[in-house]
Amino acid sequence: MTGPLATGRAGGAGAPPAGAAPLPARAGRRPAGDGRELTGAVHSWDLSIGVDGPGTRFVAFLAGCPLRCRFCHSPDTWYRRSGRHQTVDELMAQVERYRRFISVAGGGVTISGGEPLMQPRFTGEVLRRCHALGLHTALDTSGFLGARADDALLDATDLVLLDVKSRDPVTYRRVTRTGEIAPTLRFGRRLAARGTPIWIRFVLVPGLTDAPDNVAGVADFAAELPSLQRVEVLPFHRLGAHKYAELGLTFPLADTEPPTPELLDRVRGQFAARGLTVN
Repeated sequence: MTGPLATGRAGGAGAPPAGAAPLPARAGRRPAGDGRELTGAVHSWDLSIGVDGPGTRFVAFLAGCPLRCRFCHSPDTWYRRSGRHQTVDELMAQVERYRRFISVAGGGVTISGGEPLMQPRFTGEVLRRCHALGLHTALDTSGFLGARADDALLDATDLVLLDVKSRDPVTYRRVTRTGEIAPTLRFGRRLAARGTPIWIRFVLVPGLTDAPDNVAGVADFAAELPSLQRVEVLPFHRLGAHKYAELGLTFPLADTEPPTPELLDRVRGQFAARGLTVN
């Protein structure tokens, strides 16, 4: 999902790192039932530090995403069939292995993707179970399917990593090739009204999202949200290009260079000028 983003980790936020092995596919299991027997399509999981929320975190990457972002570097998470069907209990057993470690390290559990709100019941139950264990919980989402997140899911979410790709509808459509920005804006405002802590993530892509007016629009939206804690400006990179080749797909931004330090400074400065904390 989420759209996958560009961060300091090789795989990026919302996507497994380049070296992480996906869970093997297992056919014949359909999401059904409630609670412990509820199943979801899990692409992979990883441990990260300071990338997918505060501290050291167990990050579960769910399979399936409705968007096709041009800068996505994990096309292997686009479809539900790319994941292994796991019950909540099975995923929680993996979380439990690292529970003490992530607690002591001031971290928690992040549900990412793909787009985790394609599987809202599974996502909500995992978040609830983690929350009941006293673990800090985070949801990494584009907000495009924010209407699927019911109050129970959000009650079990301590932080939302909200990927705001653009405020401008035309630019948003250019980035996602399929989405509309309005659902993300509604979801962000709903989170703020609830008092849910938010980190906005903005992927800076030269020639695509870097226009001053586009950045200003995202900054204006961020400044509206009283529960916003910080904005993360994430520089575009091409580390996932090999995945497109492996899948027989064309990477749309193969010829796009990462942003220069000067461009990063300018964009971060635009957010900071609105009184926002910027990373």
